[in-house]
Amino acid sequence: MITTVKAHQKFLRQTPRKLRLVAQSFKNLPLNQALSRLDFIDKRAARLLKPVVIQAQKNAINNAHLQPDSLTVSAITVDAGPIIKRWQPVSRGRAHSILKRTSHLTVTVTGLTQTVKTAAKPATVEPAKTKKVK
Repeated sequence: MITTVKAHQKFLRQTPRKLRLVAQSFKNLPLNQALSRLDFIDKRAARLLKPVVIQAQKNAINNAHLQPDSLTVSAITVDAGPIIKRWQPVSRGRAHSILKRTSHLTVTVTGLTQTVKTAAKPATVEPAKTKKVK
């Protein structure tokens, strides 16, 4: 059975446009291949994406009991977060705005569930009923 698991990271101090450039490079890849590709991408966005992908992997294995070999990155969503607004003073008493953009990141991983065999319960022996002696 195919199951999906998500991992979220909010308020990343990186613009969504820069994160999307890296995120689209490993969508629909097996998870192990995506993690190794992130190691060799020389961008700051790759360092921010890697912990979220690892967290999605851990959620899939520990919480959803998915097979580690069957995991694939099915979707990566990078949304715009709140914008921090600052001002830079310039000549003649004016000011230019500085927009510090943030991002919200969601990584979705799909995989096959593990077939877990349940052990047979040992037969319980009921204690013999004893009569109370008066």
